[in-house]
Amino acid sequence: MTTLTIAGLTKRYGPVTAVDGLGLVARPGRVTGFLGPNGAGKSTTLRMTLGLVRPDAGSATFDGVRYADLSQPTRTVGAVLDLAAPHPAMTARRHLAIAAQLGGHSAARVPHVLTAVDLMAAADRRVGTYSTGMRQRLALATALLGDPEVLVLDEPTNGLDPAGIRWLRDLVRARAAAGGTVLISSHQLSEVQQYVDDVVVVSRGRDVWSGPLTELGGAGDLEDAFLTLTGGLA
Repeated sequence: MTTLTIAGLTKRYGPVTAVDGLGLVARPGRVTGFLGPNGAGKSTTLRMTLGLVRPDAGSATFDGVRYADLSQPTRTVGAVLDLAAPHPAMTARRHLAIAAQLGGHSAARVPHVLTAVDLMAAADRRVGTYSTGMRQRLALATALLGDPEVLVLDEPTNGLDPAGIRWLRDLVRARAAAGGTVLISSHQLSEVQQYVDDVVVVSRGRDVWSGPLTELGGAGDLEDAFLTLTGGLA
């Protein structure tokens, strides 16, 4: 299985340093929470990790290989960074069939991932009729087409109701239990603390704490420790 290693990532936009020497390691068999307030640099870090933004310094590699150099990227990494979706008139089934073909994946993966994200009953509906939570599930289904070893999920609970959040928890725990690597970002510890193993806390573009969730805050309150590390920002 594959380890994701981020080392010294830095990104500046003019005088603003969005990410400042950030580092983390997400390991196989573990769900790693990438936590910090809105604007802390989480999304920029993940975009650099996937080659969508060029870093000014540092690196992000999968077992030592940059995303751009992976021979079969969608079989190694599945990512959900936003809800940019297919044309609203397209059905989920058709969207996934096209994505599978482009990624070189078997057409049999389409019904498999539709079932995995509980969208089979709505597979032939137009995406334009989907709720935010359904579009989130479709984005995750797309990420799962290649049965990747690594999942990178940016704020995946957005738009999900409590039942959807429990479903996501079960899915990512199952991926980790099977030996997969999961990196999941959130701005609220309370949303992910029930299913993450390790935590990297980021504030103002810097990693300010990392380690097992059980060690965050010592014997104190986890949420209080998180807020202290991030300066009370949310």
